[in-house]
Amino acid sequence: MRYVYILRCQDGSLYIGECDDLTTRLDRHNEGRGCAYTASRLPVTLVYAEQFVSRIDAVKRERQLKRWTREKKEALIAGDWRNLKRLSRSRQ
Repeated sequence: MRYVYILRCQDGSLYIGECDDLTTRLDRHNEGRGCAYTASRLPVTLVYAEQFVSRIDAVKRERQLKRWTREKKEALIAGDWRNLKRLSRSRQ
């Protein structure tokens, strides 16, 4: 299994990543060994995760989420599907 996850850092920023072992990856982030971005913003808290069968699908989703606005990411984290749908509409 693969996971796409969102972490909330101590400074309120969000970090999106992909891994195969969510528990171990979260521990590594909180030990300061996950990546440079989160290492300087500890502690981090897991606020959202999705599970995927293939790494290809997980990486696609990770890239998609990284392109989203902060507001759209917060709606996803909150499970606010109505707002998420509104924010997903084309801005024409």
